[in-house]
Order: sequence, then structure tokens, then C-alpha cells
Amino acid sequence: MAADSATRKILIVDDDWLNRDLLEAYLTDAGYECATASDGNEALRLATASPPDLVLCDVQMPRMSGYDVCRALKNDPATQFVPVVMVTALDSDDEKLRAVEAGADDFVTKPFNSILLLTRVRSLLRIKLLHDQVEARNRLLREVLTRYLAEEVADIILTDPERHLKLGGETRPVTVLFADIRGFTAFTARHTAQEVVETLNQIFSELTRVVFAHRGTFDKFIGDAVMAFWGAPLASPDDALNAVKAAVEMRGVFIDLCQRSGGRLSGLGLCIGVNTGEATVGNIGSEKVMDYTIIGDTVNVCKRLQEAATGGEILISEATRARLGDRVRAERREPITVHGRLEPVAAYGVGEVVGDG
Repeated sequence: MAADSATRKILIVDDDWLNRDLLEAYLTDAGYECATASDGNEALRLATASPPDLVLCDVQMPRMSGYDVCRALKNDPATQFVPVVMVTALDSDDEKLRAVEAGADDFVTKPFNSILLLTRVRSLLRIKLLHDQVEARNRLLREVLTRYLAEEVADIILTDPERHLKLGGETRPVTVLFADIRGFTAFTARHTAQEVVETLNQIFSELTRVVFAHRGTFDKFIGDAVMAFWGAPLASPDDALNAVKAAVEMRGVFIDLCQRSGGRLSGLGLCIGVNTGEATVGNIGSEKVMDYTIIGDTVNVCKRLQEAATGGEILISEATRARLGDRVRAERREPITVHGRLEPVAAYGVGEVVGDG
């Protein structure tokens, strides 16, 4: 059996039993698994139940022509990338054009040369195999991406992964969020390691869900803190607003978790900082090990805002507040000092989101 024929399945569609048997004999001898159908409706049922790797389809059949079968296969997401070869006694340019317009990938005339037929079959199956490998890679990549990104953002990145996932960084405006569980060090002293891990997993699952719900990018867990950002890899005019909305929802979710814990989470509070500004964003590390993250002063200021927040408080910077307009209620707080800066940073405590317009 040829290496490229292993486990590859071919569907043969022809209303003439002799043609079906002849094609099946050729292809079975070549090592392919074959299924047969005597009309278009049966072919579509078989293809839907178990999509083949290639279809050989006669053109002239009762009730449903081969062209109609081809169009139906190409219009079905489950079979749209399955190669279709039209097999017919008709050899005019018009018939070949009709086959192409129906979506056929090749055209073979009867009586066919078995060597030529097998050559075309092998060529199309190699293309199909490459497509399947790319699809498998994309599925794996999508699974990885959706751990860090909202699903719709991951889908956009997969349209041009080389552009979005290459090693290196760029400077761009972003909004950063840090959320830290205040009082967790004392919590770990009172509970077993398993209880600590289960609690962190429960809280982190909810917080990351909120990040994705508001189209944010998850960056990392840092001890008992979560870091996320908006504006990369895809930017939106509402990045700052979405980040603050996420912060407000996180606060509510955390309060709800504490209330439902039966006192187990008493003494814990969620402190959140949000800052907007330019940062270096990209895949930082090496070709083998890289981390999609952001670095820069904007990140440092955000972390400092989070550290200055009390339990249950959301502190945002002047740069973030300026992008919110009247859509968020925020009150001025005491300015905070940031290492390396001569002037303190203005801070605002967030109350609630009052509108999306």
C-alpha cells in the first residue's frame, strides 16, 4: 500500500454498476478504502454521515446530476474542502466549464486511463492531506489562543497567524488591569494546600471569564493576582471602557463568591488597578519559549494603582478616566507615588458604569 493511500477514503458515485465496480477495483488495488453510491441522494447521505477524502462522481445520473452533487458538497461546511473529480463520457469545453463552475477540482473523461486516474487521485489526496494538517494545526493553535483571548479575537488572529504571533514587540496604546486578592497570604496559613489551590482556581476561573467576556487579553497569573490588557493584539476605541467594565464585573463576581462561600472567604478582598498608556506589546522571549505580554511604565503604574487600592476598590489613572467621559462614575483619590517618577500619579476610585454611549 502506498504511504499516501493509508486510511484515505474515496466515495465513488455512478448510476452504472459496471463503472462503479471498475473504479472500486482500481482504487482498492491501489490501497484506498472505497464507498459507493448509485445516485446523488445516496452520495450526499454517505458524505454527510462520514465525509470522504475524495469523491469521484459521474455527471449524467437520474434525479440529481453530478454537477448538483458537487455543488451540494461544496456548499456543506463538512465537505466543502473534499476534492471532487467529475468522471464522464462528455468531453466538450462547455462540460469542463460547467464542472469548474460547480466547484469540481478535476475532470476525467471515459474511457479513462487507470494510471492517469490514479495519478490525479494521488495528487488531490496529497492536497487534501495538507489541508487536513493545516486544519489540525489551526485547531490546536485555537485551543491555545482561547486560553488567553476571547474566542472571536482568536478567530481573527488565525486568519493571519504569522502577523499576529511573530516574535518581537511594538509600541502601542493599551489599557492594563491588575486584580489582586488582598488577604490571601493569611488565608493560605489557615487552609490546606489543596483548599488553597481549589480556591484560587475557582476565583481565577471567574476573573478570566470576565476578561474574555469584555474582549480582553489574559496575560498571566502572578501569585494571587491576575494581569490582563486591552488594545492588543486587536484594538478597539472602547478598550479603556471595556477594561473598567471588566473591573466592575470582577468586583461584583468576587463579592458574590465570598457571600456564597459560607464564611470560608471572609477576610479576602479584591483590589484592582487600571491604567492606560503606551507599552511594548508582543511575543517576548525566544523562538522556542515566548510569552505574549506587555512591558513598560504603563504596566508599572497600573501595578502601583492596584497596590494602593483597598479591598473591593478599583483605582484608575487620569489617562484611563479621560477616555471614559461620563460613562463611569469615578471620584478623585489621594495621588499615589510611583518609583522612578518625580510627580505623584492622579488616582480615581470607580463607582459604577452608568452608560455605554
